[in-house]
Amino acid sequence: MSLKKVFVVLLITAGITLVGNFVGPKVSPIEALPGMIILICIAFVGILLSKIIRIRIPAVAYIVTIATIMTIPGFPFADKIYEFTSKVDFLALCTPILAYAGIYTGKNLGTLKKTGWRIFVLAIFVMIGTYVGSAIIAQIILKAIGQI
Repeated sequence: MSLKKVFVVLLITAGITLVGNFVGPKVSPIEALPGMIILICIAFVGILLSKIIRIRIPAVAYIVTIATIMTIPGFPFADKIYEFTSKVDFLALCTPILAYAGIYTGKNLGTLKKTGWRIFVLAIFVMIGTYVGSAIIAQIILKAIGQI
């Protein structure tokens, strides 16, 4: 997909998110716009890096890395970035992404049917493994810092 199309998709996602952010948590689109612009820029730079750097790393890895670095305490403007992006509700952000996933799955329903029941068993194990793994990591870290 060309970078122009990626940017258009990001803008559409941002628009839907701003509407969802207004309908759900009642945050004004104008108030959430700076945070949305920051999120679009982070996503776009991450996608751009995945196209420039020819190592087979998913764009989401670049996006998460950039976002994490930008919000480390002490990083220039980390407080402002957090302040602006915290006005964008997570569920409002998930709505267009889940809609795209549903459209993609519906479009490729034939392929999904060919994978059979094994894909659902795999999905269950992935979800359970992710949950248990996250709980174990959280337990270790919270114990180490004395929170529990």
